[in-house]
Amino acid sequence: MRIILASIYPFAFMLLFFIIPFDEYIRALPNILLIILTISFPAIIKREHFQKIKKVPLFLLLLFFVYMVLNSIFSGRFDTDLNILKKIAIAIGLVILYLPIQYDRKVQKAVIFSSIAAIIFSIISIVYSANTNANFEFGDSRMMIEALLVDRLYLGLISVLSILFCSRSMRKIYHPHNAYYLGAIAINVLFIVLVVSKISGIVLFCLLLIRQAYGNKKSMRLLIAAGCIGLVIGGLFFLKSQQQKNTGPVSFSTFLNKNFGASNTSQTRLITWRCSLDVLENSTIGFNGIGFKATKDKLVKCYQTTIKDPGKKEIFTSKRYNSHNQFLDILLSTGYVGLFLMCLFLVWSFMKNKEHFFQTAILSTFMAYGLVENIFHRQIGVYYVGLILIIVLANRSYEQIDTPKQV
Repeated sequence: MRIILASIYPFAFMLLFFIIPFDEYIRALPNILLIILTISFPAIIKREHFQKIKKVPLFLLLLFFVYMVLNSIFSGRFDTDLNILKKIAIAIGLVILYLPIQYDRKVQKAVIFSSIAAIIFSIISIVYSANTNANFEFGDSRMMIEALLVDRLYLGLISVLSILFCSRSMRKIYHPHNAYYLGAIAINVLFIVLVVSKISGIVLFCLLLIRQAYGNKKSMRLLIAAGCIGLVIGGLFFLKSQQQKNTGPVSFSTFLNKNFGASNTSQTRLITWRCSLDVLENSTIGFNGIGFKATKDKLVKCYQTTIKDPGKKEIFTSKRYNSHNQFLDILLSTGYVGLFLMCLFLVWSFMKNKEHFFQTAILSTFMAYGLVENIFHRQIGVYYVGLILIIVLANRSYEQIDTPKQV
């Protein structure tokens, strides 16, 4: 029986990460797979499996979670915080369930195939919407966003992770499979451009700059990175000067807001961030925080008093928009201790993995998306956080596919 479970277990784990983007269409299947993995885990886990995980970062992560649970219990808000705590528990639980998996690349390949499947589904949906709606608009339009499989931000996250996994899986010497990985990278990059995912584009650009700090000829790489930054800044000032010829003098901040911050999603984040800072300023956060539900309640009150447009106010209050910043959310909900423990885990992980680009890039991706989204509030988000934690905590996940294994 154990042999059968051990053979099924990796495929159940792979299938879980393949179907995550399709969660709204097959909502029960991820939960069924989690149950299968949880039931099978005790039968196949071995003591040597625990050697795969870095112990100190895992301890810091568990300390962060245990503090949040105890904080909620002693503050009398466990019932209202339970929904978010369960989601965070899923992310940490995936790390534990990963332990019996012998080859983590199978899971990463599942994510690569998943991103391609999500892209194909989204493109078919876009084409169908464009053919059935004469008013359909491409680019950064509401109709375009609604035609996507899941939220644009999470499709961008999947694409960024897929690009990193493809890059890591490519062999340093010629191999036929390299062409497939290059093709997958191209597809994901083109899709990010197609759906105008600014956040994903910025993250990829930053990861490209970080990559220049690794490998041989670092001085030349850093010079190239500095040149790229200079070109971007120079290009922005050139565009600003061209715009000024038509509209007159304009400040640089106004130029950036008009051209890069005018989308609905950007405006949403600006409002939620402003209200989050208002809640932080006018509430007694202290060491315990005010809880996840109370944070949303106070944000809703802020929306009711600060948003002038009735339609927009109704959307923000009825949907109870969160802070759209995971770090602000942790600070407001769990207090300064919770934020400190979370940052301690991230800083420690960065310090332990700074010599390896792959893990550094994965951590940077988590932090970048955490700055613009409450990842722990979405089911799809916690699954990918779990995957990120697996890579960060695994002892040898940084190795290239052709790196000789230790004996």
